[in-house]
This record gives sequence, C-alpha cells and structure tokens, in this order.
Amino acid sequence: MSISAPTSRARVLGAPGHRHDEILTPEALEFVGRLVDEFGDRRLHVLRERKRVASRLASGSPFDFSIATAGIRTDPSWQVAPPAPGLTDRRVEITGPPERGMAVNALNSGARVWMADFEDATSPTWDNVIGGQLNLLDAIERRIDFTTPQGKQYRLGEQVATIVVRPRGWHLTEEHLEFGGHPAPASLVDFGLYFFHCAQRQIDAGHGPYFYLPKLESRDEARLWNDIFVFAQDLLGIPRGTVRATVLIETITAAVAMEEILHELREHSSGLNAGRWDYLFSLIKTFGHRTDFLLPDRAKVTMTAPFMRAYAELLVRTCHKRGAHAIGGMAAQVPSKDAAAHQAALAKVRLDKEREAEDGFDGSWVAHPALVPVCREVFDGVLGTRPHQLERTRDDVEVTAAQLVSVRRTSAPPTPEGIRTNIAVALRYFDAWLRGQGAVAIDGLMEDAATAEIARVQIWQWLRHRAVERSTVLDLLEDELAALGAEYPWAAVDQVRALFERTTLAKELPDFFTTDAYARHLVQHTEGQS
Repeated sequence: MSISAPTSRARVLGAPGHRHDEILTPEALEFVGRLVDEFGDRRLHVLRERKRVASRLASGSPFDFSIATAGIRTDPSWQVAPPAPGLTDRRVEITGPPERGMAVNALNSGARVWMADFEDATSPTWDNVIGGQLNLLDAIERRIDFTTPQGKQYRLGEQVATIVVRPRGWHLTEEHLEFGGHPAPASLVDFGLYFFHCAQRQIDAGHGPYFYLPKLESRDEARLWNDIFVFAQDLLGIPRGTVRATVLIETITAAVAMEEILHELREHSSGLNAGRWDYLFSLIKTFGHRTDFLLPDRAKVTMTAPFMRAYAELLVRTCHKRGAHAIGGMAAQVPSKDAAAHQAALAKVRLDKEREAEDGFDGSWVAHPALVPVCREVFDGVLGTRPHQLERTRDDVEVTAAQLVSVRRTSAPPTPEGIRTNIAVALRYFDAWLRGQGAVAIDGLMEDAATAEIARVQIWQWLRHRAVERSTVLDLLEDELAALGAEYPWAAVDQVRALFERTTLAKELPDFFTTDAYARHLVQHTEGQS
C-alpha cells in the first residue's frame, strides 16, 4: 500500500513554530490525511452511538453485560498477543505530558514505562501538540539533552523507560489542522504523527509503537482502533501485530465490555488500566441524574469502596484470563518540603500499591519520579524476579453489573470542605489549562483534566440534587476566584469564571470541559503551511 495516493488537501492553520517543519512534513500530513479519509466517518458514528447509549441509560434501560457478546466471554480458547519487547515487566509506570524536561525526568525515573500523555496531562495548544511530537522524536533519537537558561541540565541515562503514547480521545478535534475543510480528529493527529515518524525508529531500537487508548466506551470503539492499527501498519509496511495498545477502562460502559475490548484488540492488545478518576467522572455523567448515585467528596471515594473494588477485581480477572497485563491506577501525590507531610503521602501511596499488588495487578501508575521507588518496592515484594503475575487468574472473582454500580453503601452528602476543595481545584486547573499547562500540582496532588472533570461534575451533581445550595456554591466561587487572583495576579479570572459557569452551573451537564475551553480559548488560527 502506498501513501502517495491522493487525499484531502491538508491545511495547517496553527502558527509555525520552532522545528515544526520536522513533524509537519508533506509525507506525514499525507499519512494523517489517509487516516482521516479512511476513519473520519467511523469516528463520527461512534460519537453518535455514545449519545444514543447515554440517552438509553438515562431513560432507565438496564445496565448489564451484553447478551449478544456472551459467546466471547464464555469462549475459553482465545488469548491476547504475548507481551511485546519492553512491555513484559510493567511494575511501575510514570505518566506525564511530553514536555521536554518532564520527558527526560520520566525516562530517567526508574519506571519501566513512561506514558507520554497528549490527553489529560496536556493542554492542547498547537505548540504543545507539535512540540510534544518533537520531544518524542528527540527522545527516541537520544538527542533530548538540554540545559535551561538557569543552568539546570537534563540528560538521558543509559537505561530509560519504554515509551507509550496516549493520544487525545475521540471527542476532540484538532482545529489547527484541516483536511477537506474540516478539523482533523485529534486522536488521529496524535497517533498518526507519532506513528509516521517514530514507529520504525522504535522497532529499530528494539521496542515498537505502543499506545494507551483513552475513554473508550464500547467494543466498537476498540474495533475502530484495531482497524486503524492494521491500516497504518500496512500503509508503512510494518508487520501486523507490531502495534500494542493498553486500554484505559475509565468509562462505566467499558467496564461491562472489558473482555470484548480485549477480544477486538487481541492481536494488538497489551492490557487494561484502571483509570479511577475518569471512571467516577463517567459514572456521574451516566447516572448523576439519579438520587441513588449521589457520591460524597471525591477524597472519600477510594478504591476500597465496594463498587470500586468490584471494578478493580473484575479488571484483573478479565486481563489474566486472557493473558493481558492489568495496570493499576494513579498515585497522584507530589513531594512536600514538609517532612511529616511527605512521609504521610508516601504511606498513602504504599497502602494503595500494596492493595493493587495483592489483588493481582501487574504494575501501577505514579505521577512523580519521587513515587517510583515506593511503588517499585511494593511490587518487587510481590513479584520478586517475575515480570508479572499473569498466572493469578483470580477465578475466585465473580462480579455482576449491579455490583459495578452499587454505590449506595458509599453514597453520602458532601462536606463543606469537599465542596470548597472541588471548586478550588476546578478553578486552579482551568486557569493553568487555559495558560497551556495540563499537569498541575495543587495541594500536594498532581491534578490533570480527569481530576478537574470529577471536581466539576460533583458540584453539578450536588446542585442538581440540592445537596448544596446554589447560593453557597456561588459564594464559594467568588471566594476562590479572589484567592486565585491574589495568588496569581496574571490569572484570567473572568475567563475561568465563565468556563466554570458554562461547564458546572448549567442545567444540562456538558460532556467535557475541554471541548468548550479548547474551541473558545486555545484555537488560534494563523494561516501556516498548506
């Protein structure tokens, strides 16, 4: 298959930046254009299907495992592909945006895997998107070393983490790149540019083009990605099965389709991940109109809650039944200069990782290099010299759909502290995101778009069910905006307020804050190359 076949003409509308021409080559744009031509309409179909399913569940339709796919779940014969080079041992994975300094720190952190995150940890300014691609290319070529104007040096060590890229989700577009007069799907831009420039380079380095897939909601979405992988590999002459993808189970509808998702991707699958904050965000979006789904402060909804335990244990059982890695959730703590606070944070991380390792997870996520040693120590204690614990099939686990949504034992009204915290986190994250920063340390935690989403939808849910008075939220909003402006005089307080009001205080809950904020604030069309 040739990439020279005609396609919709590309128009780059983002401002040209330093070395952008190394990524936005005619050949790379042609490759992305072929992906858009082939899969753009199917993307729109899965987005329409999401709305149909959401409407059906909101109207009271049963939530359950699909009868139509029961044969996949009961068939004992199929397995996913064996672990790919660099993905056999995943006991510690570190996440973060593909920003240059963070990339070096993550690769050097001692983690086995670095998830380079174009999604929740990246504010998708055009420079961040293309600069992130440049940083990945430079990292693979081992030319990412640099010294800051302040004299701080960033140098790659000999042993570095395996790179796994998370593209943006299906719901997002890239308004700075058009094909046929329409914005390109952001997921295809992120995937396509990385695959075109780095797939063969990664193979030559002994690894491969590996991906994390965010916010999937069904087996059809997994099939779409699998078809993209096949098409892209054929287009560039790369053997089928070279691509590997780990799917984040971070939507409630994906929780009852884990085996089907693995089945669709089995030739390209490298496991599932428990994305806890987006999972709660999805739960509220799907069932938040019901009073029996009223969740307490997010800090109180831990992985020990019965419905979250059901989700985690089902994920491990499903993965190990099919020979796939099960990767645990995020430890978001960041180091504190206060020794007591730092030790308390590490103790929380240790407890969380001990639970995951004992449940059978093969590895877990951390948000900061300082957490790598404690996570590694915990998994070393369980795994020893073994690279994983796939042999623990967890046949003792039986989880029903009802258990996945049984939140009654966790349900509780919010506390005044929880209400204020959610408002403060949302506002501070919105401000940073609008300024181009997607991963933000707030009150000892590394917050990203997922935590901002759960913060805002909880406020919306509490208002809807009158668990908090609107006047209380409005008063706290003004207090926290004043505090934000005092702490950061450059903060765009009016823009932050308007974004909060549109995405949190509206009668109908917007699906994502990022779609609104991106279109209004981050899109800056400057006619560039075509």
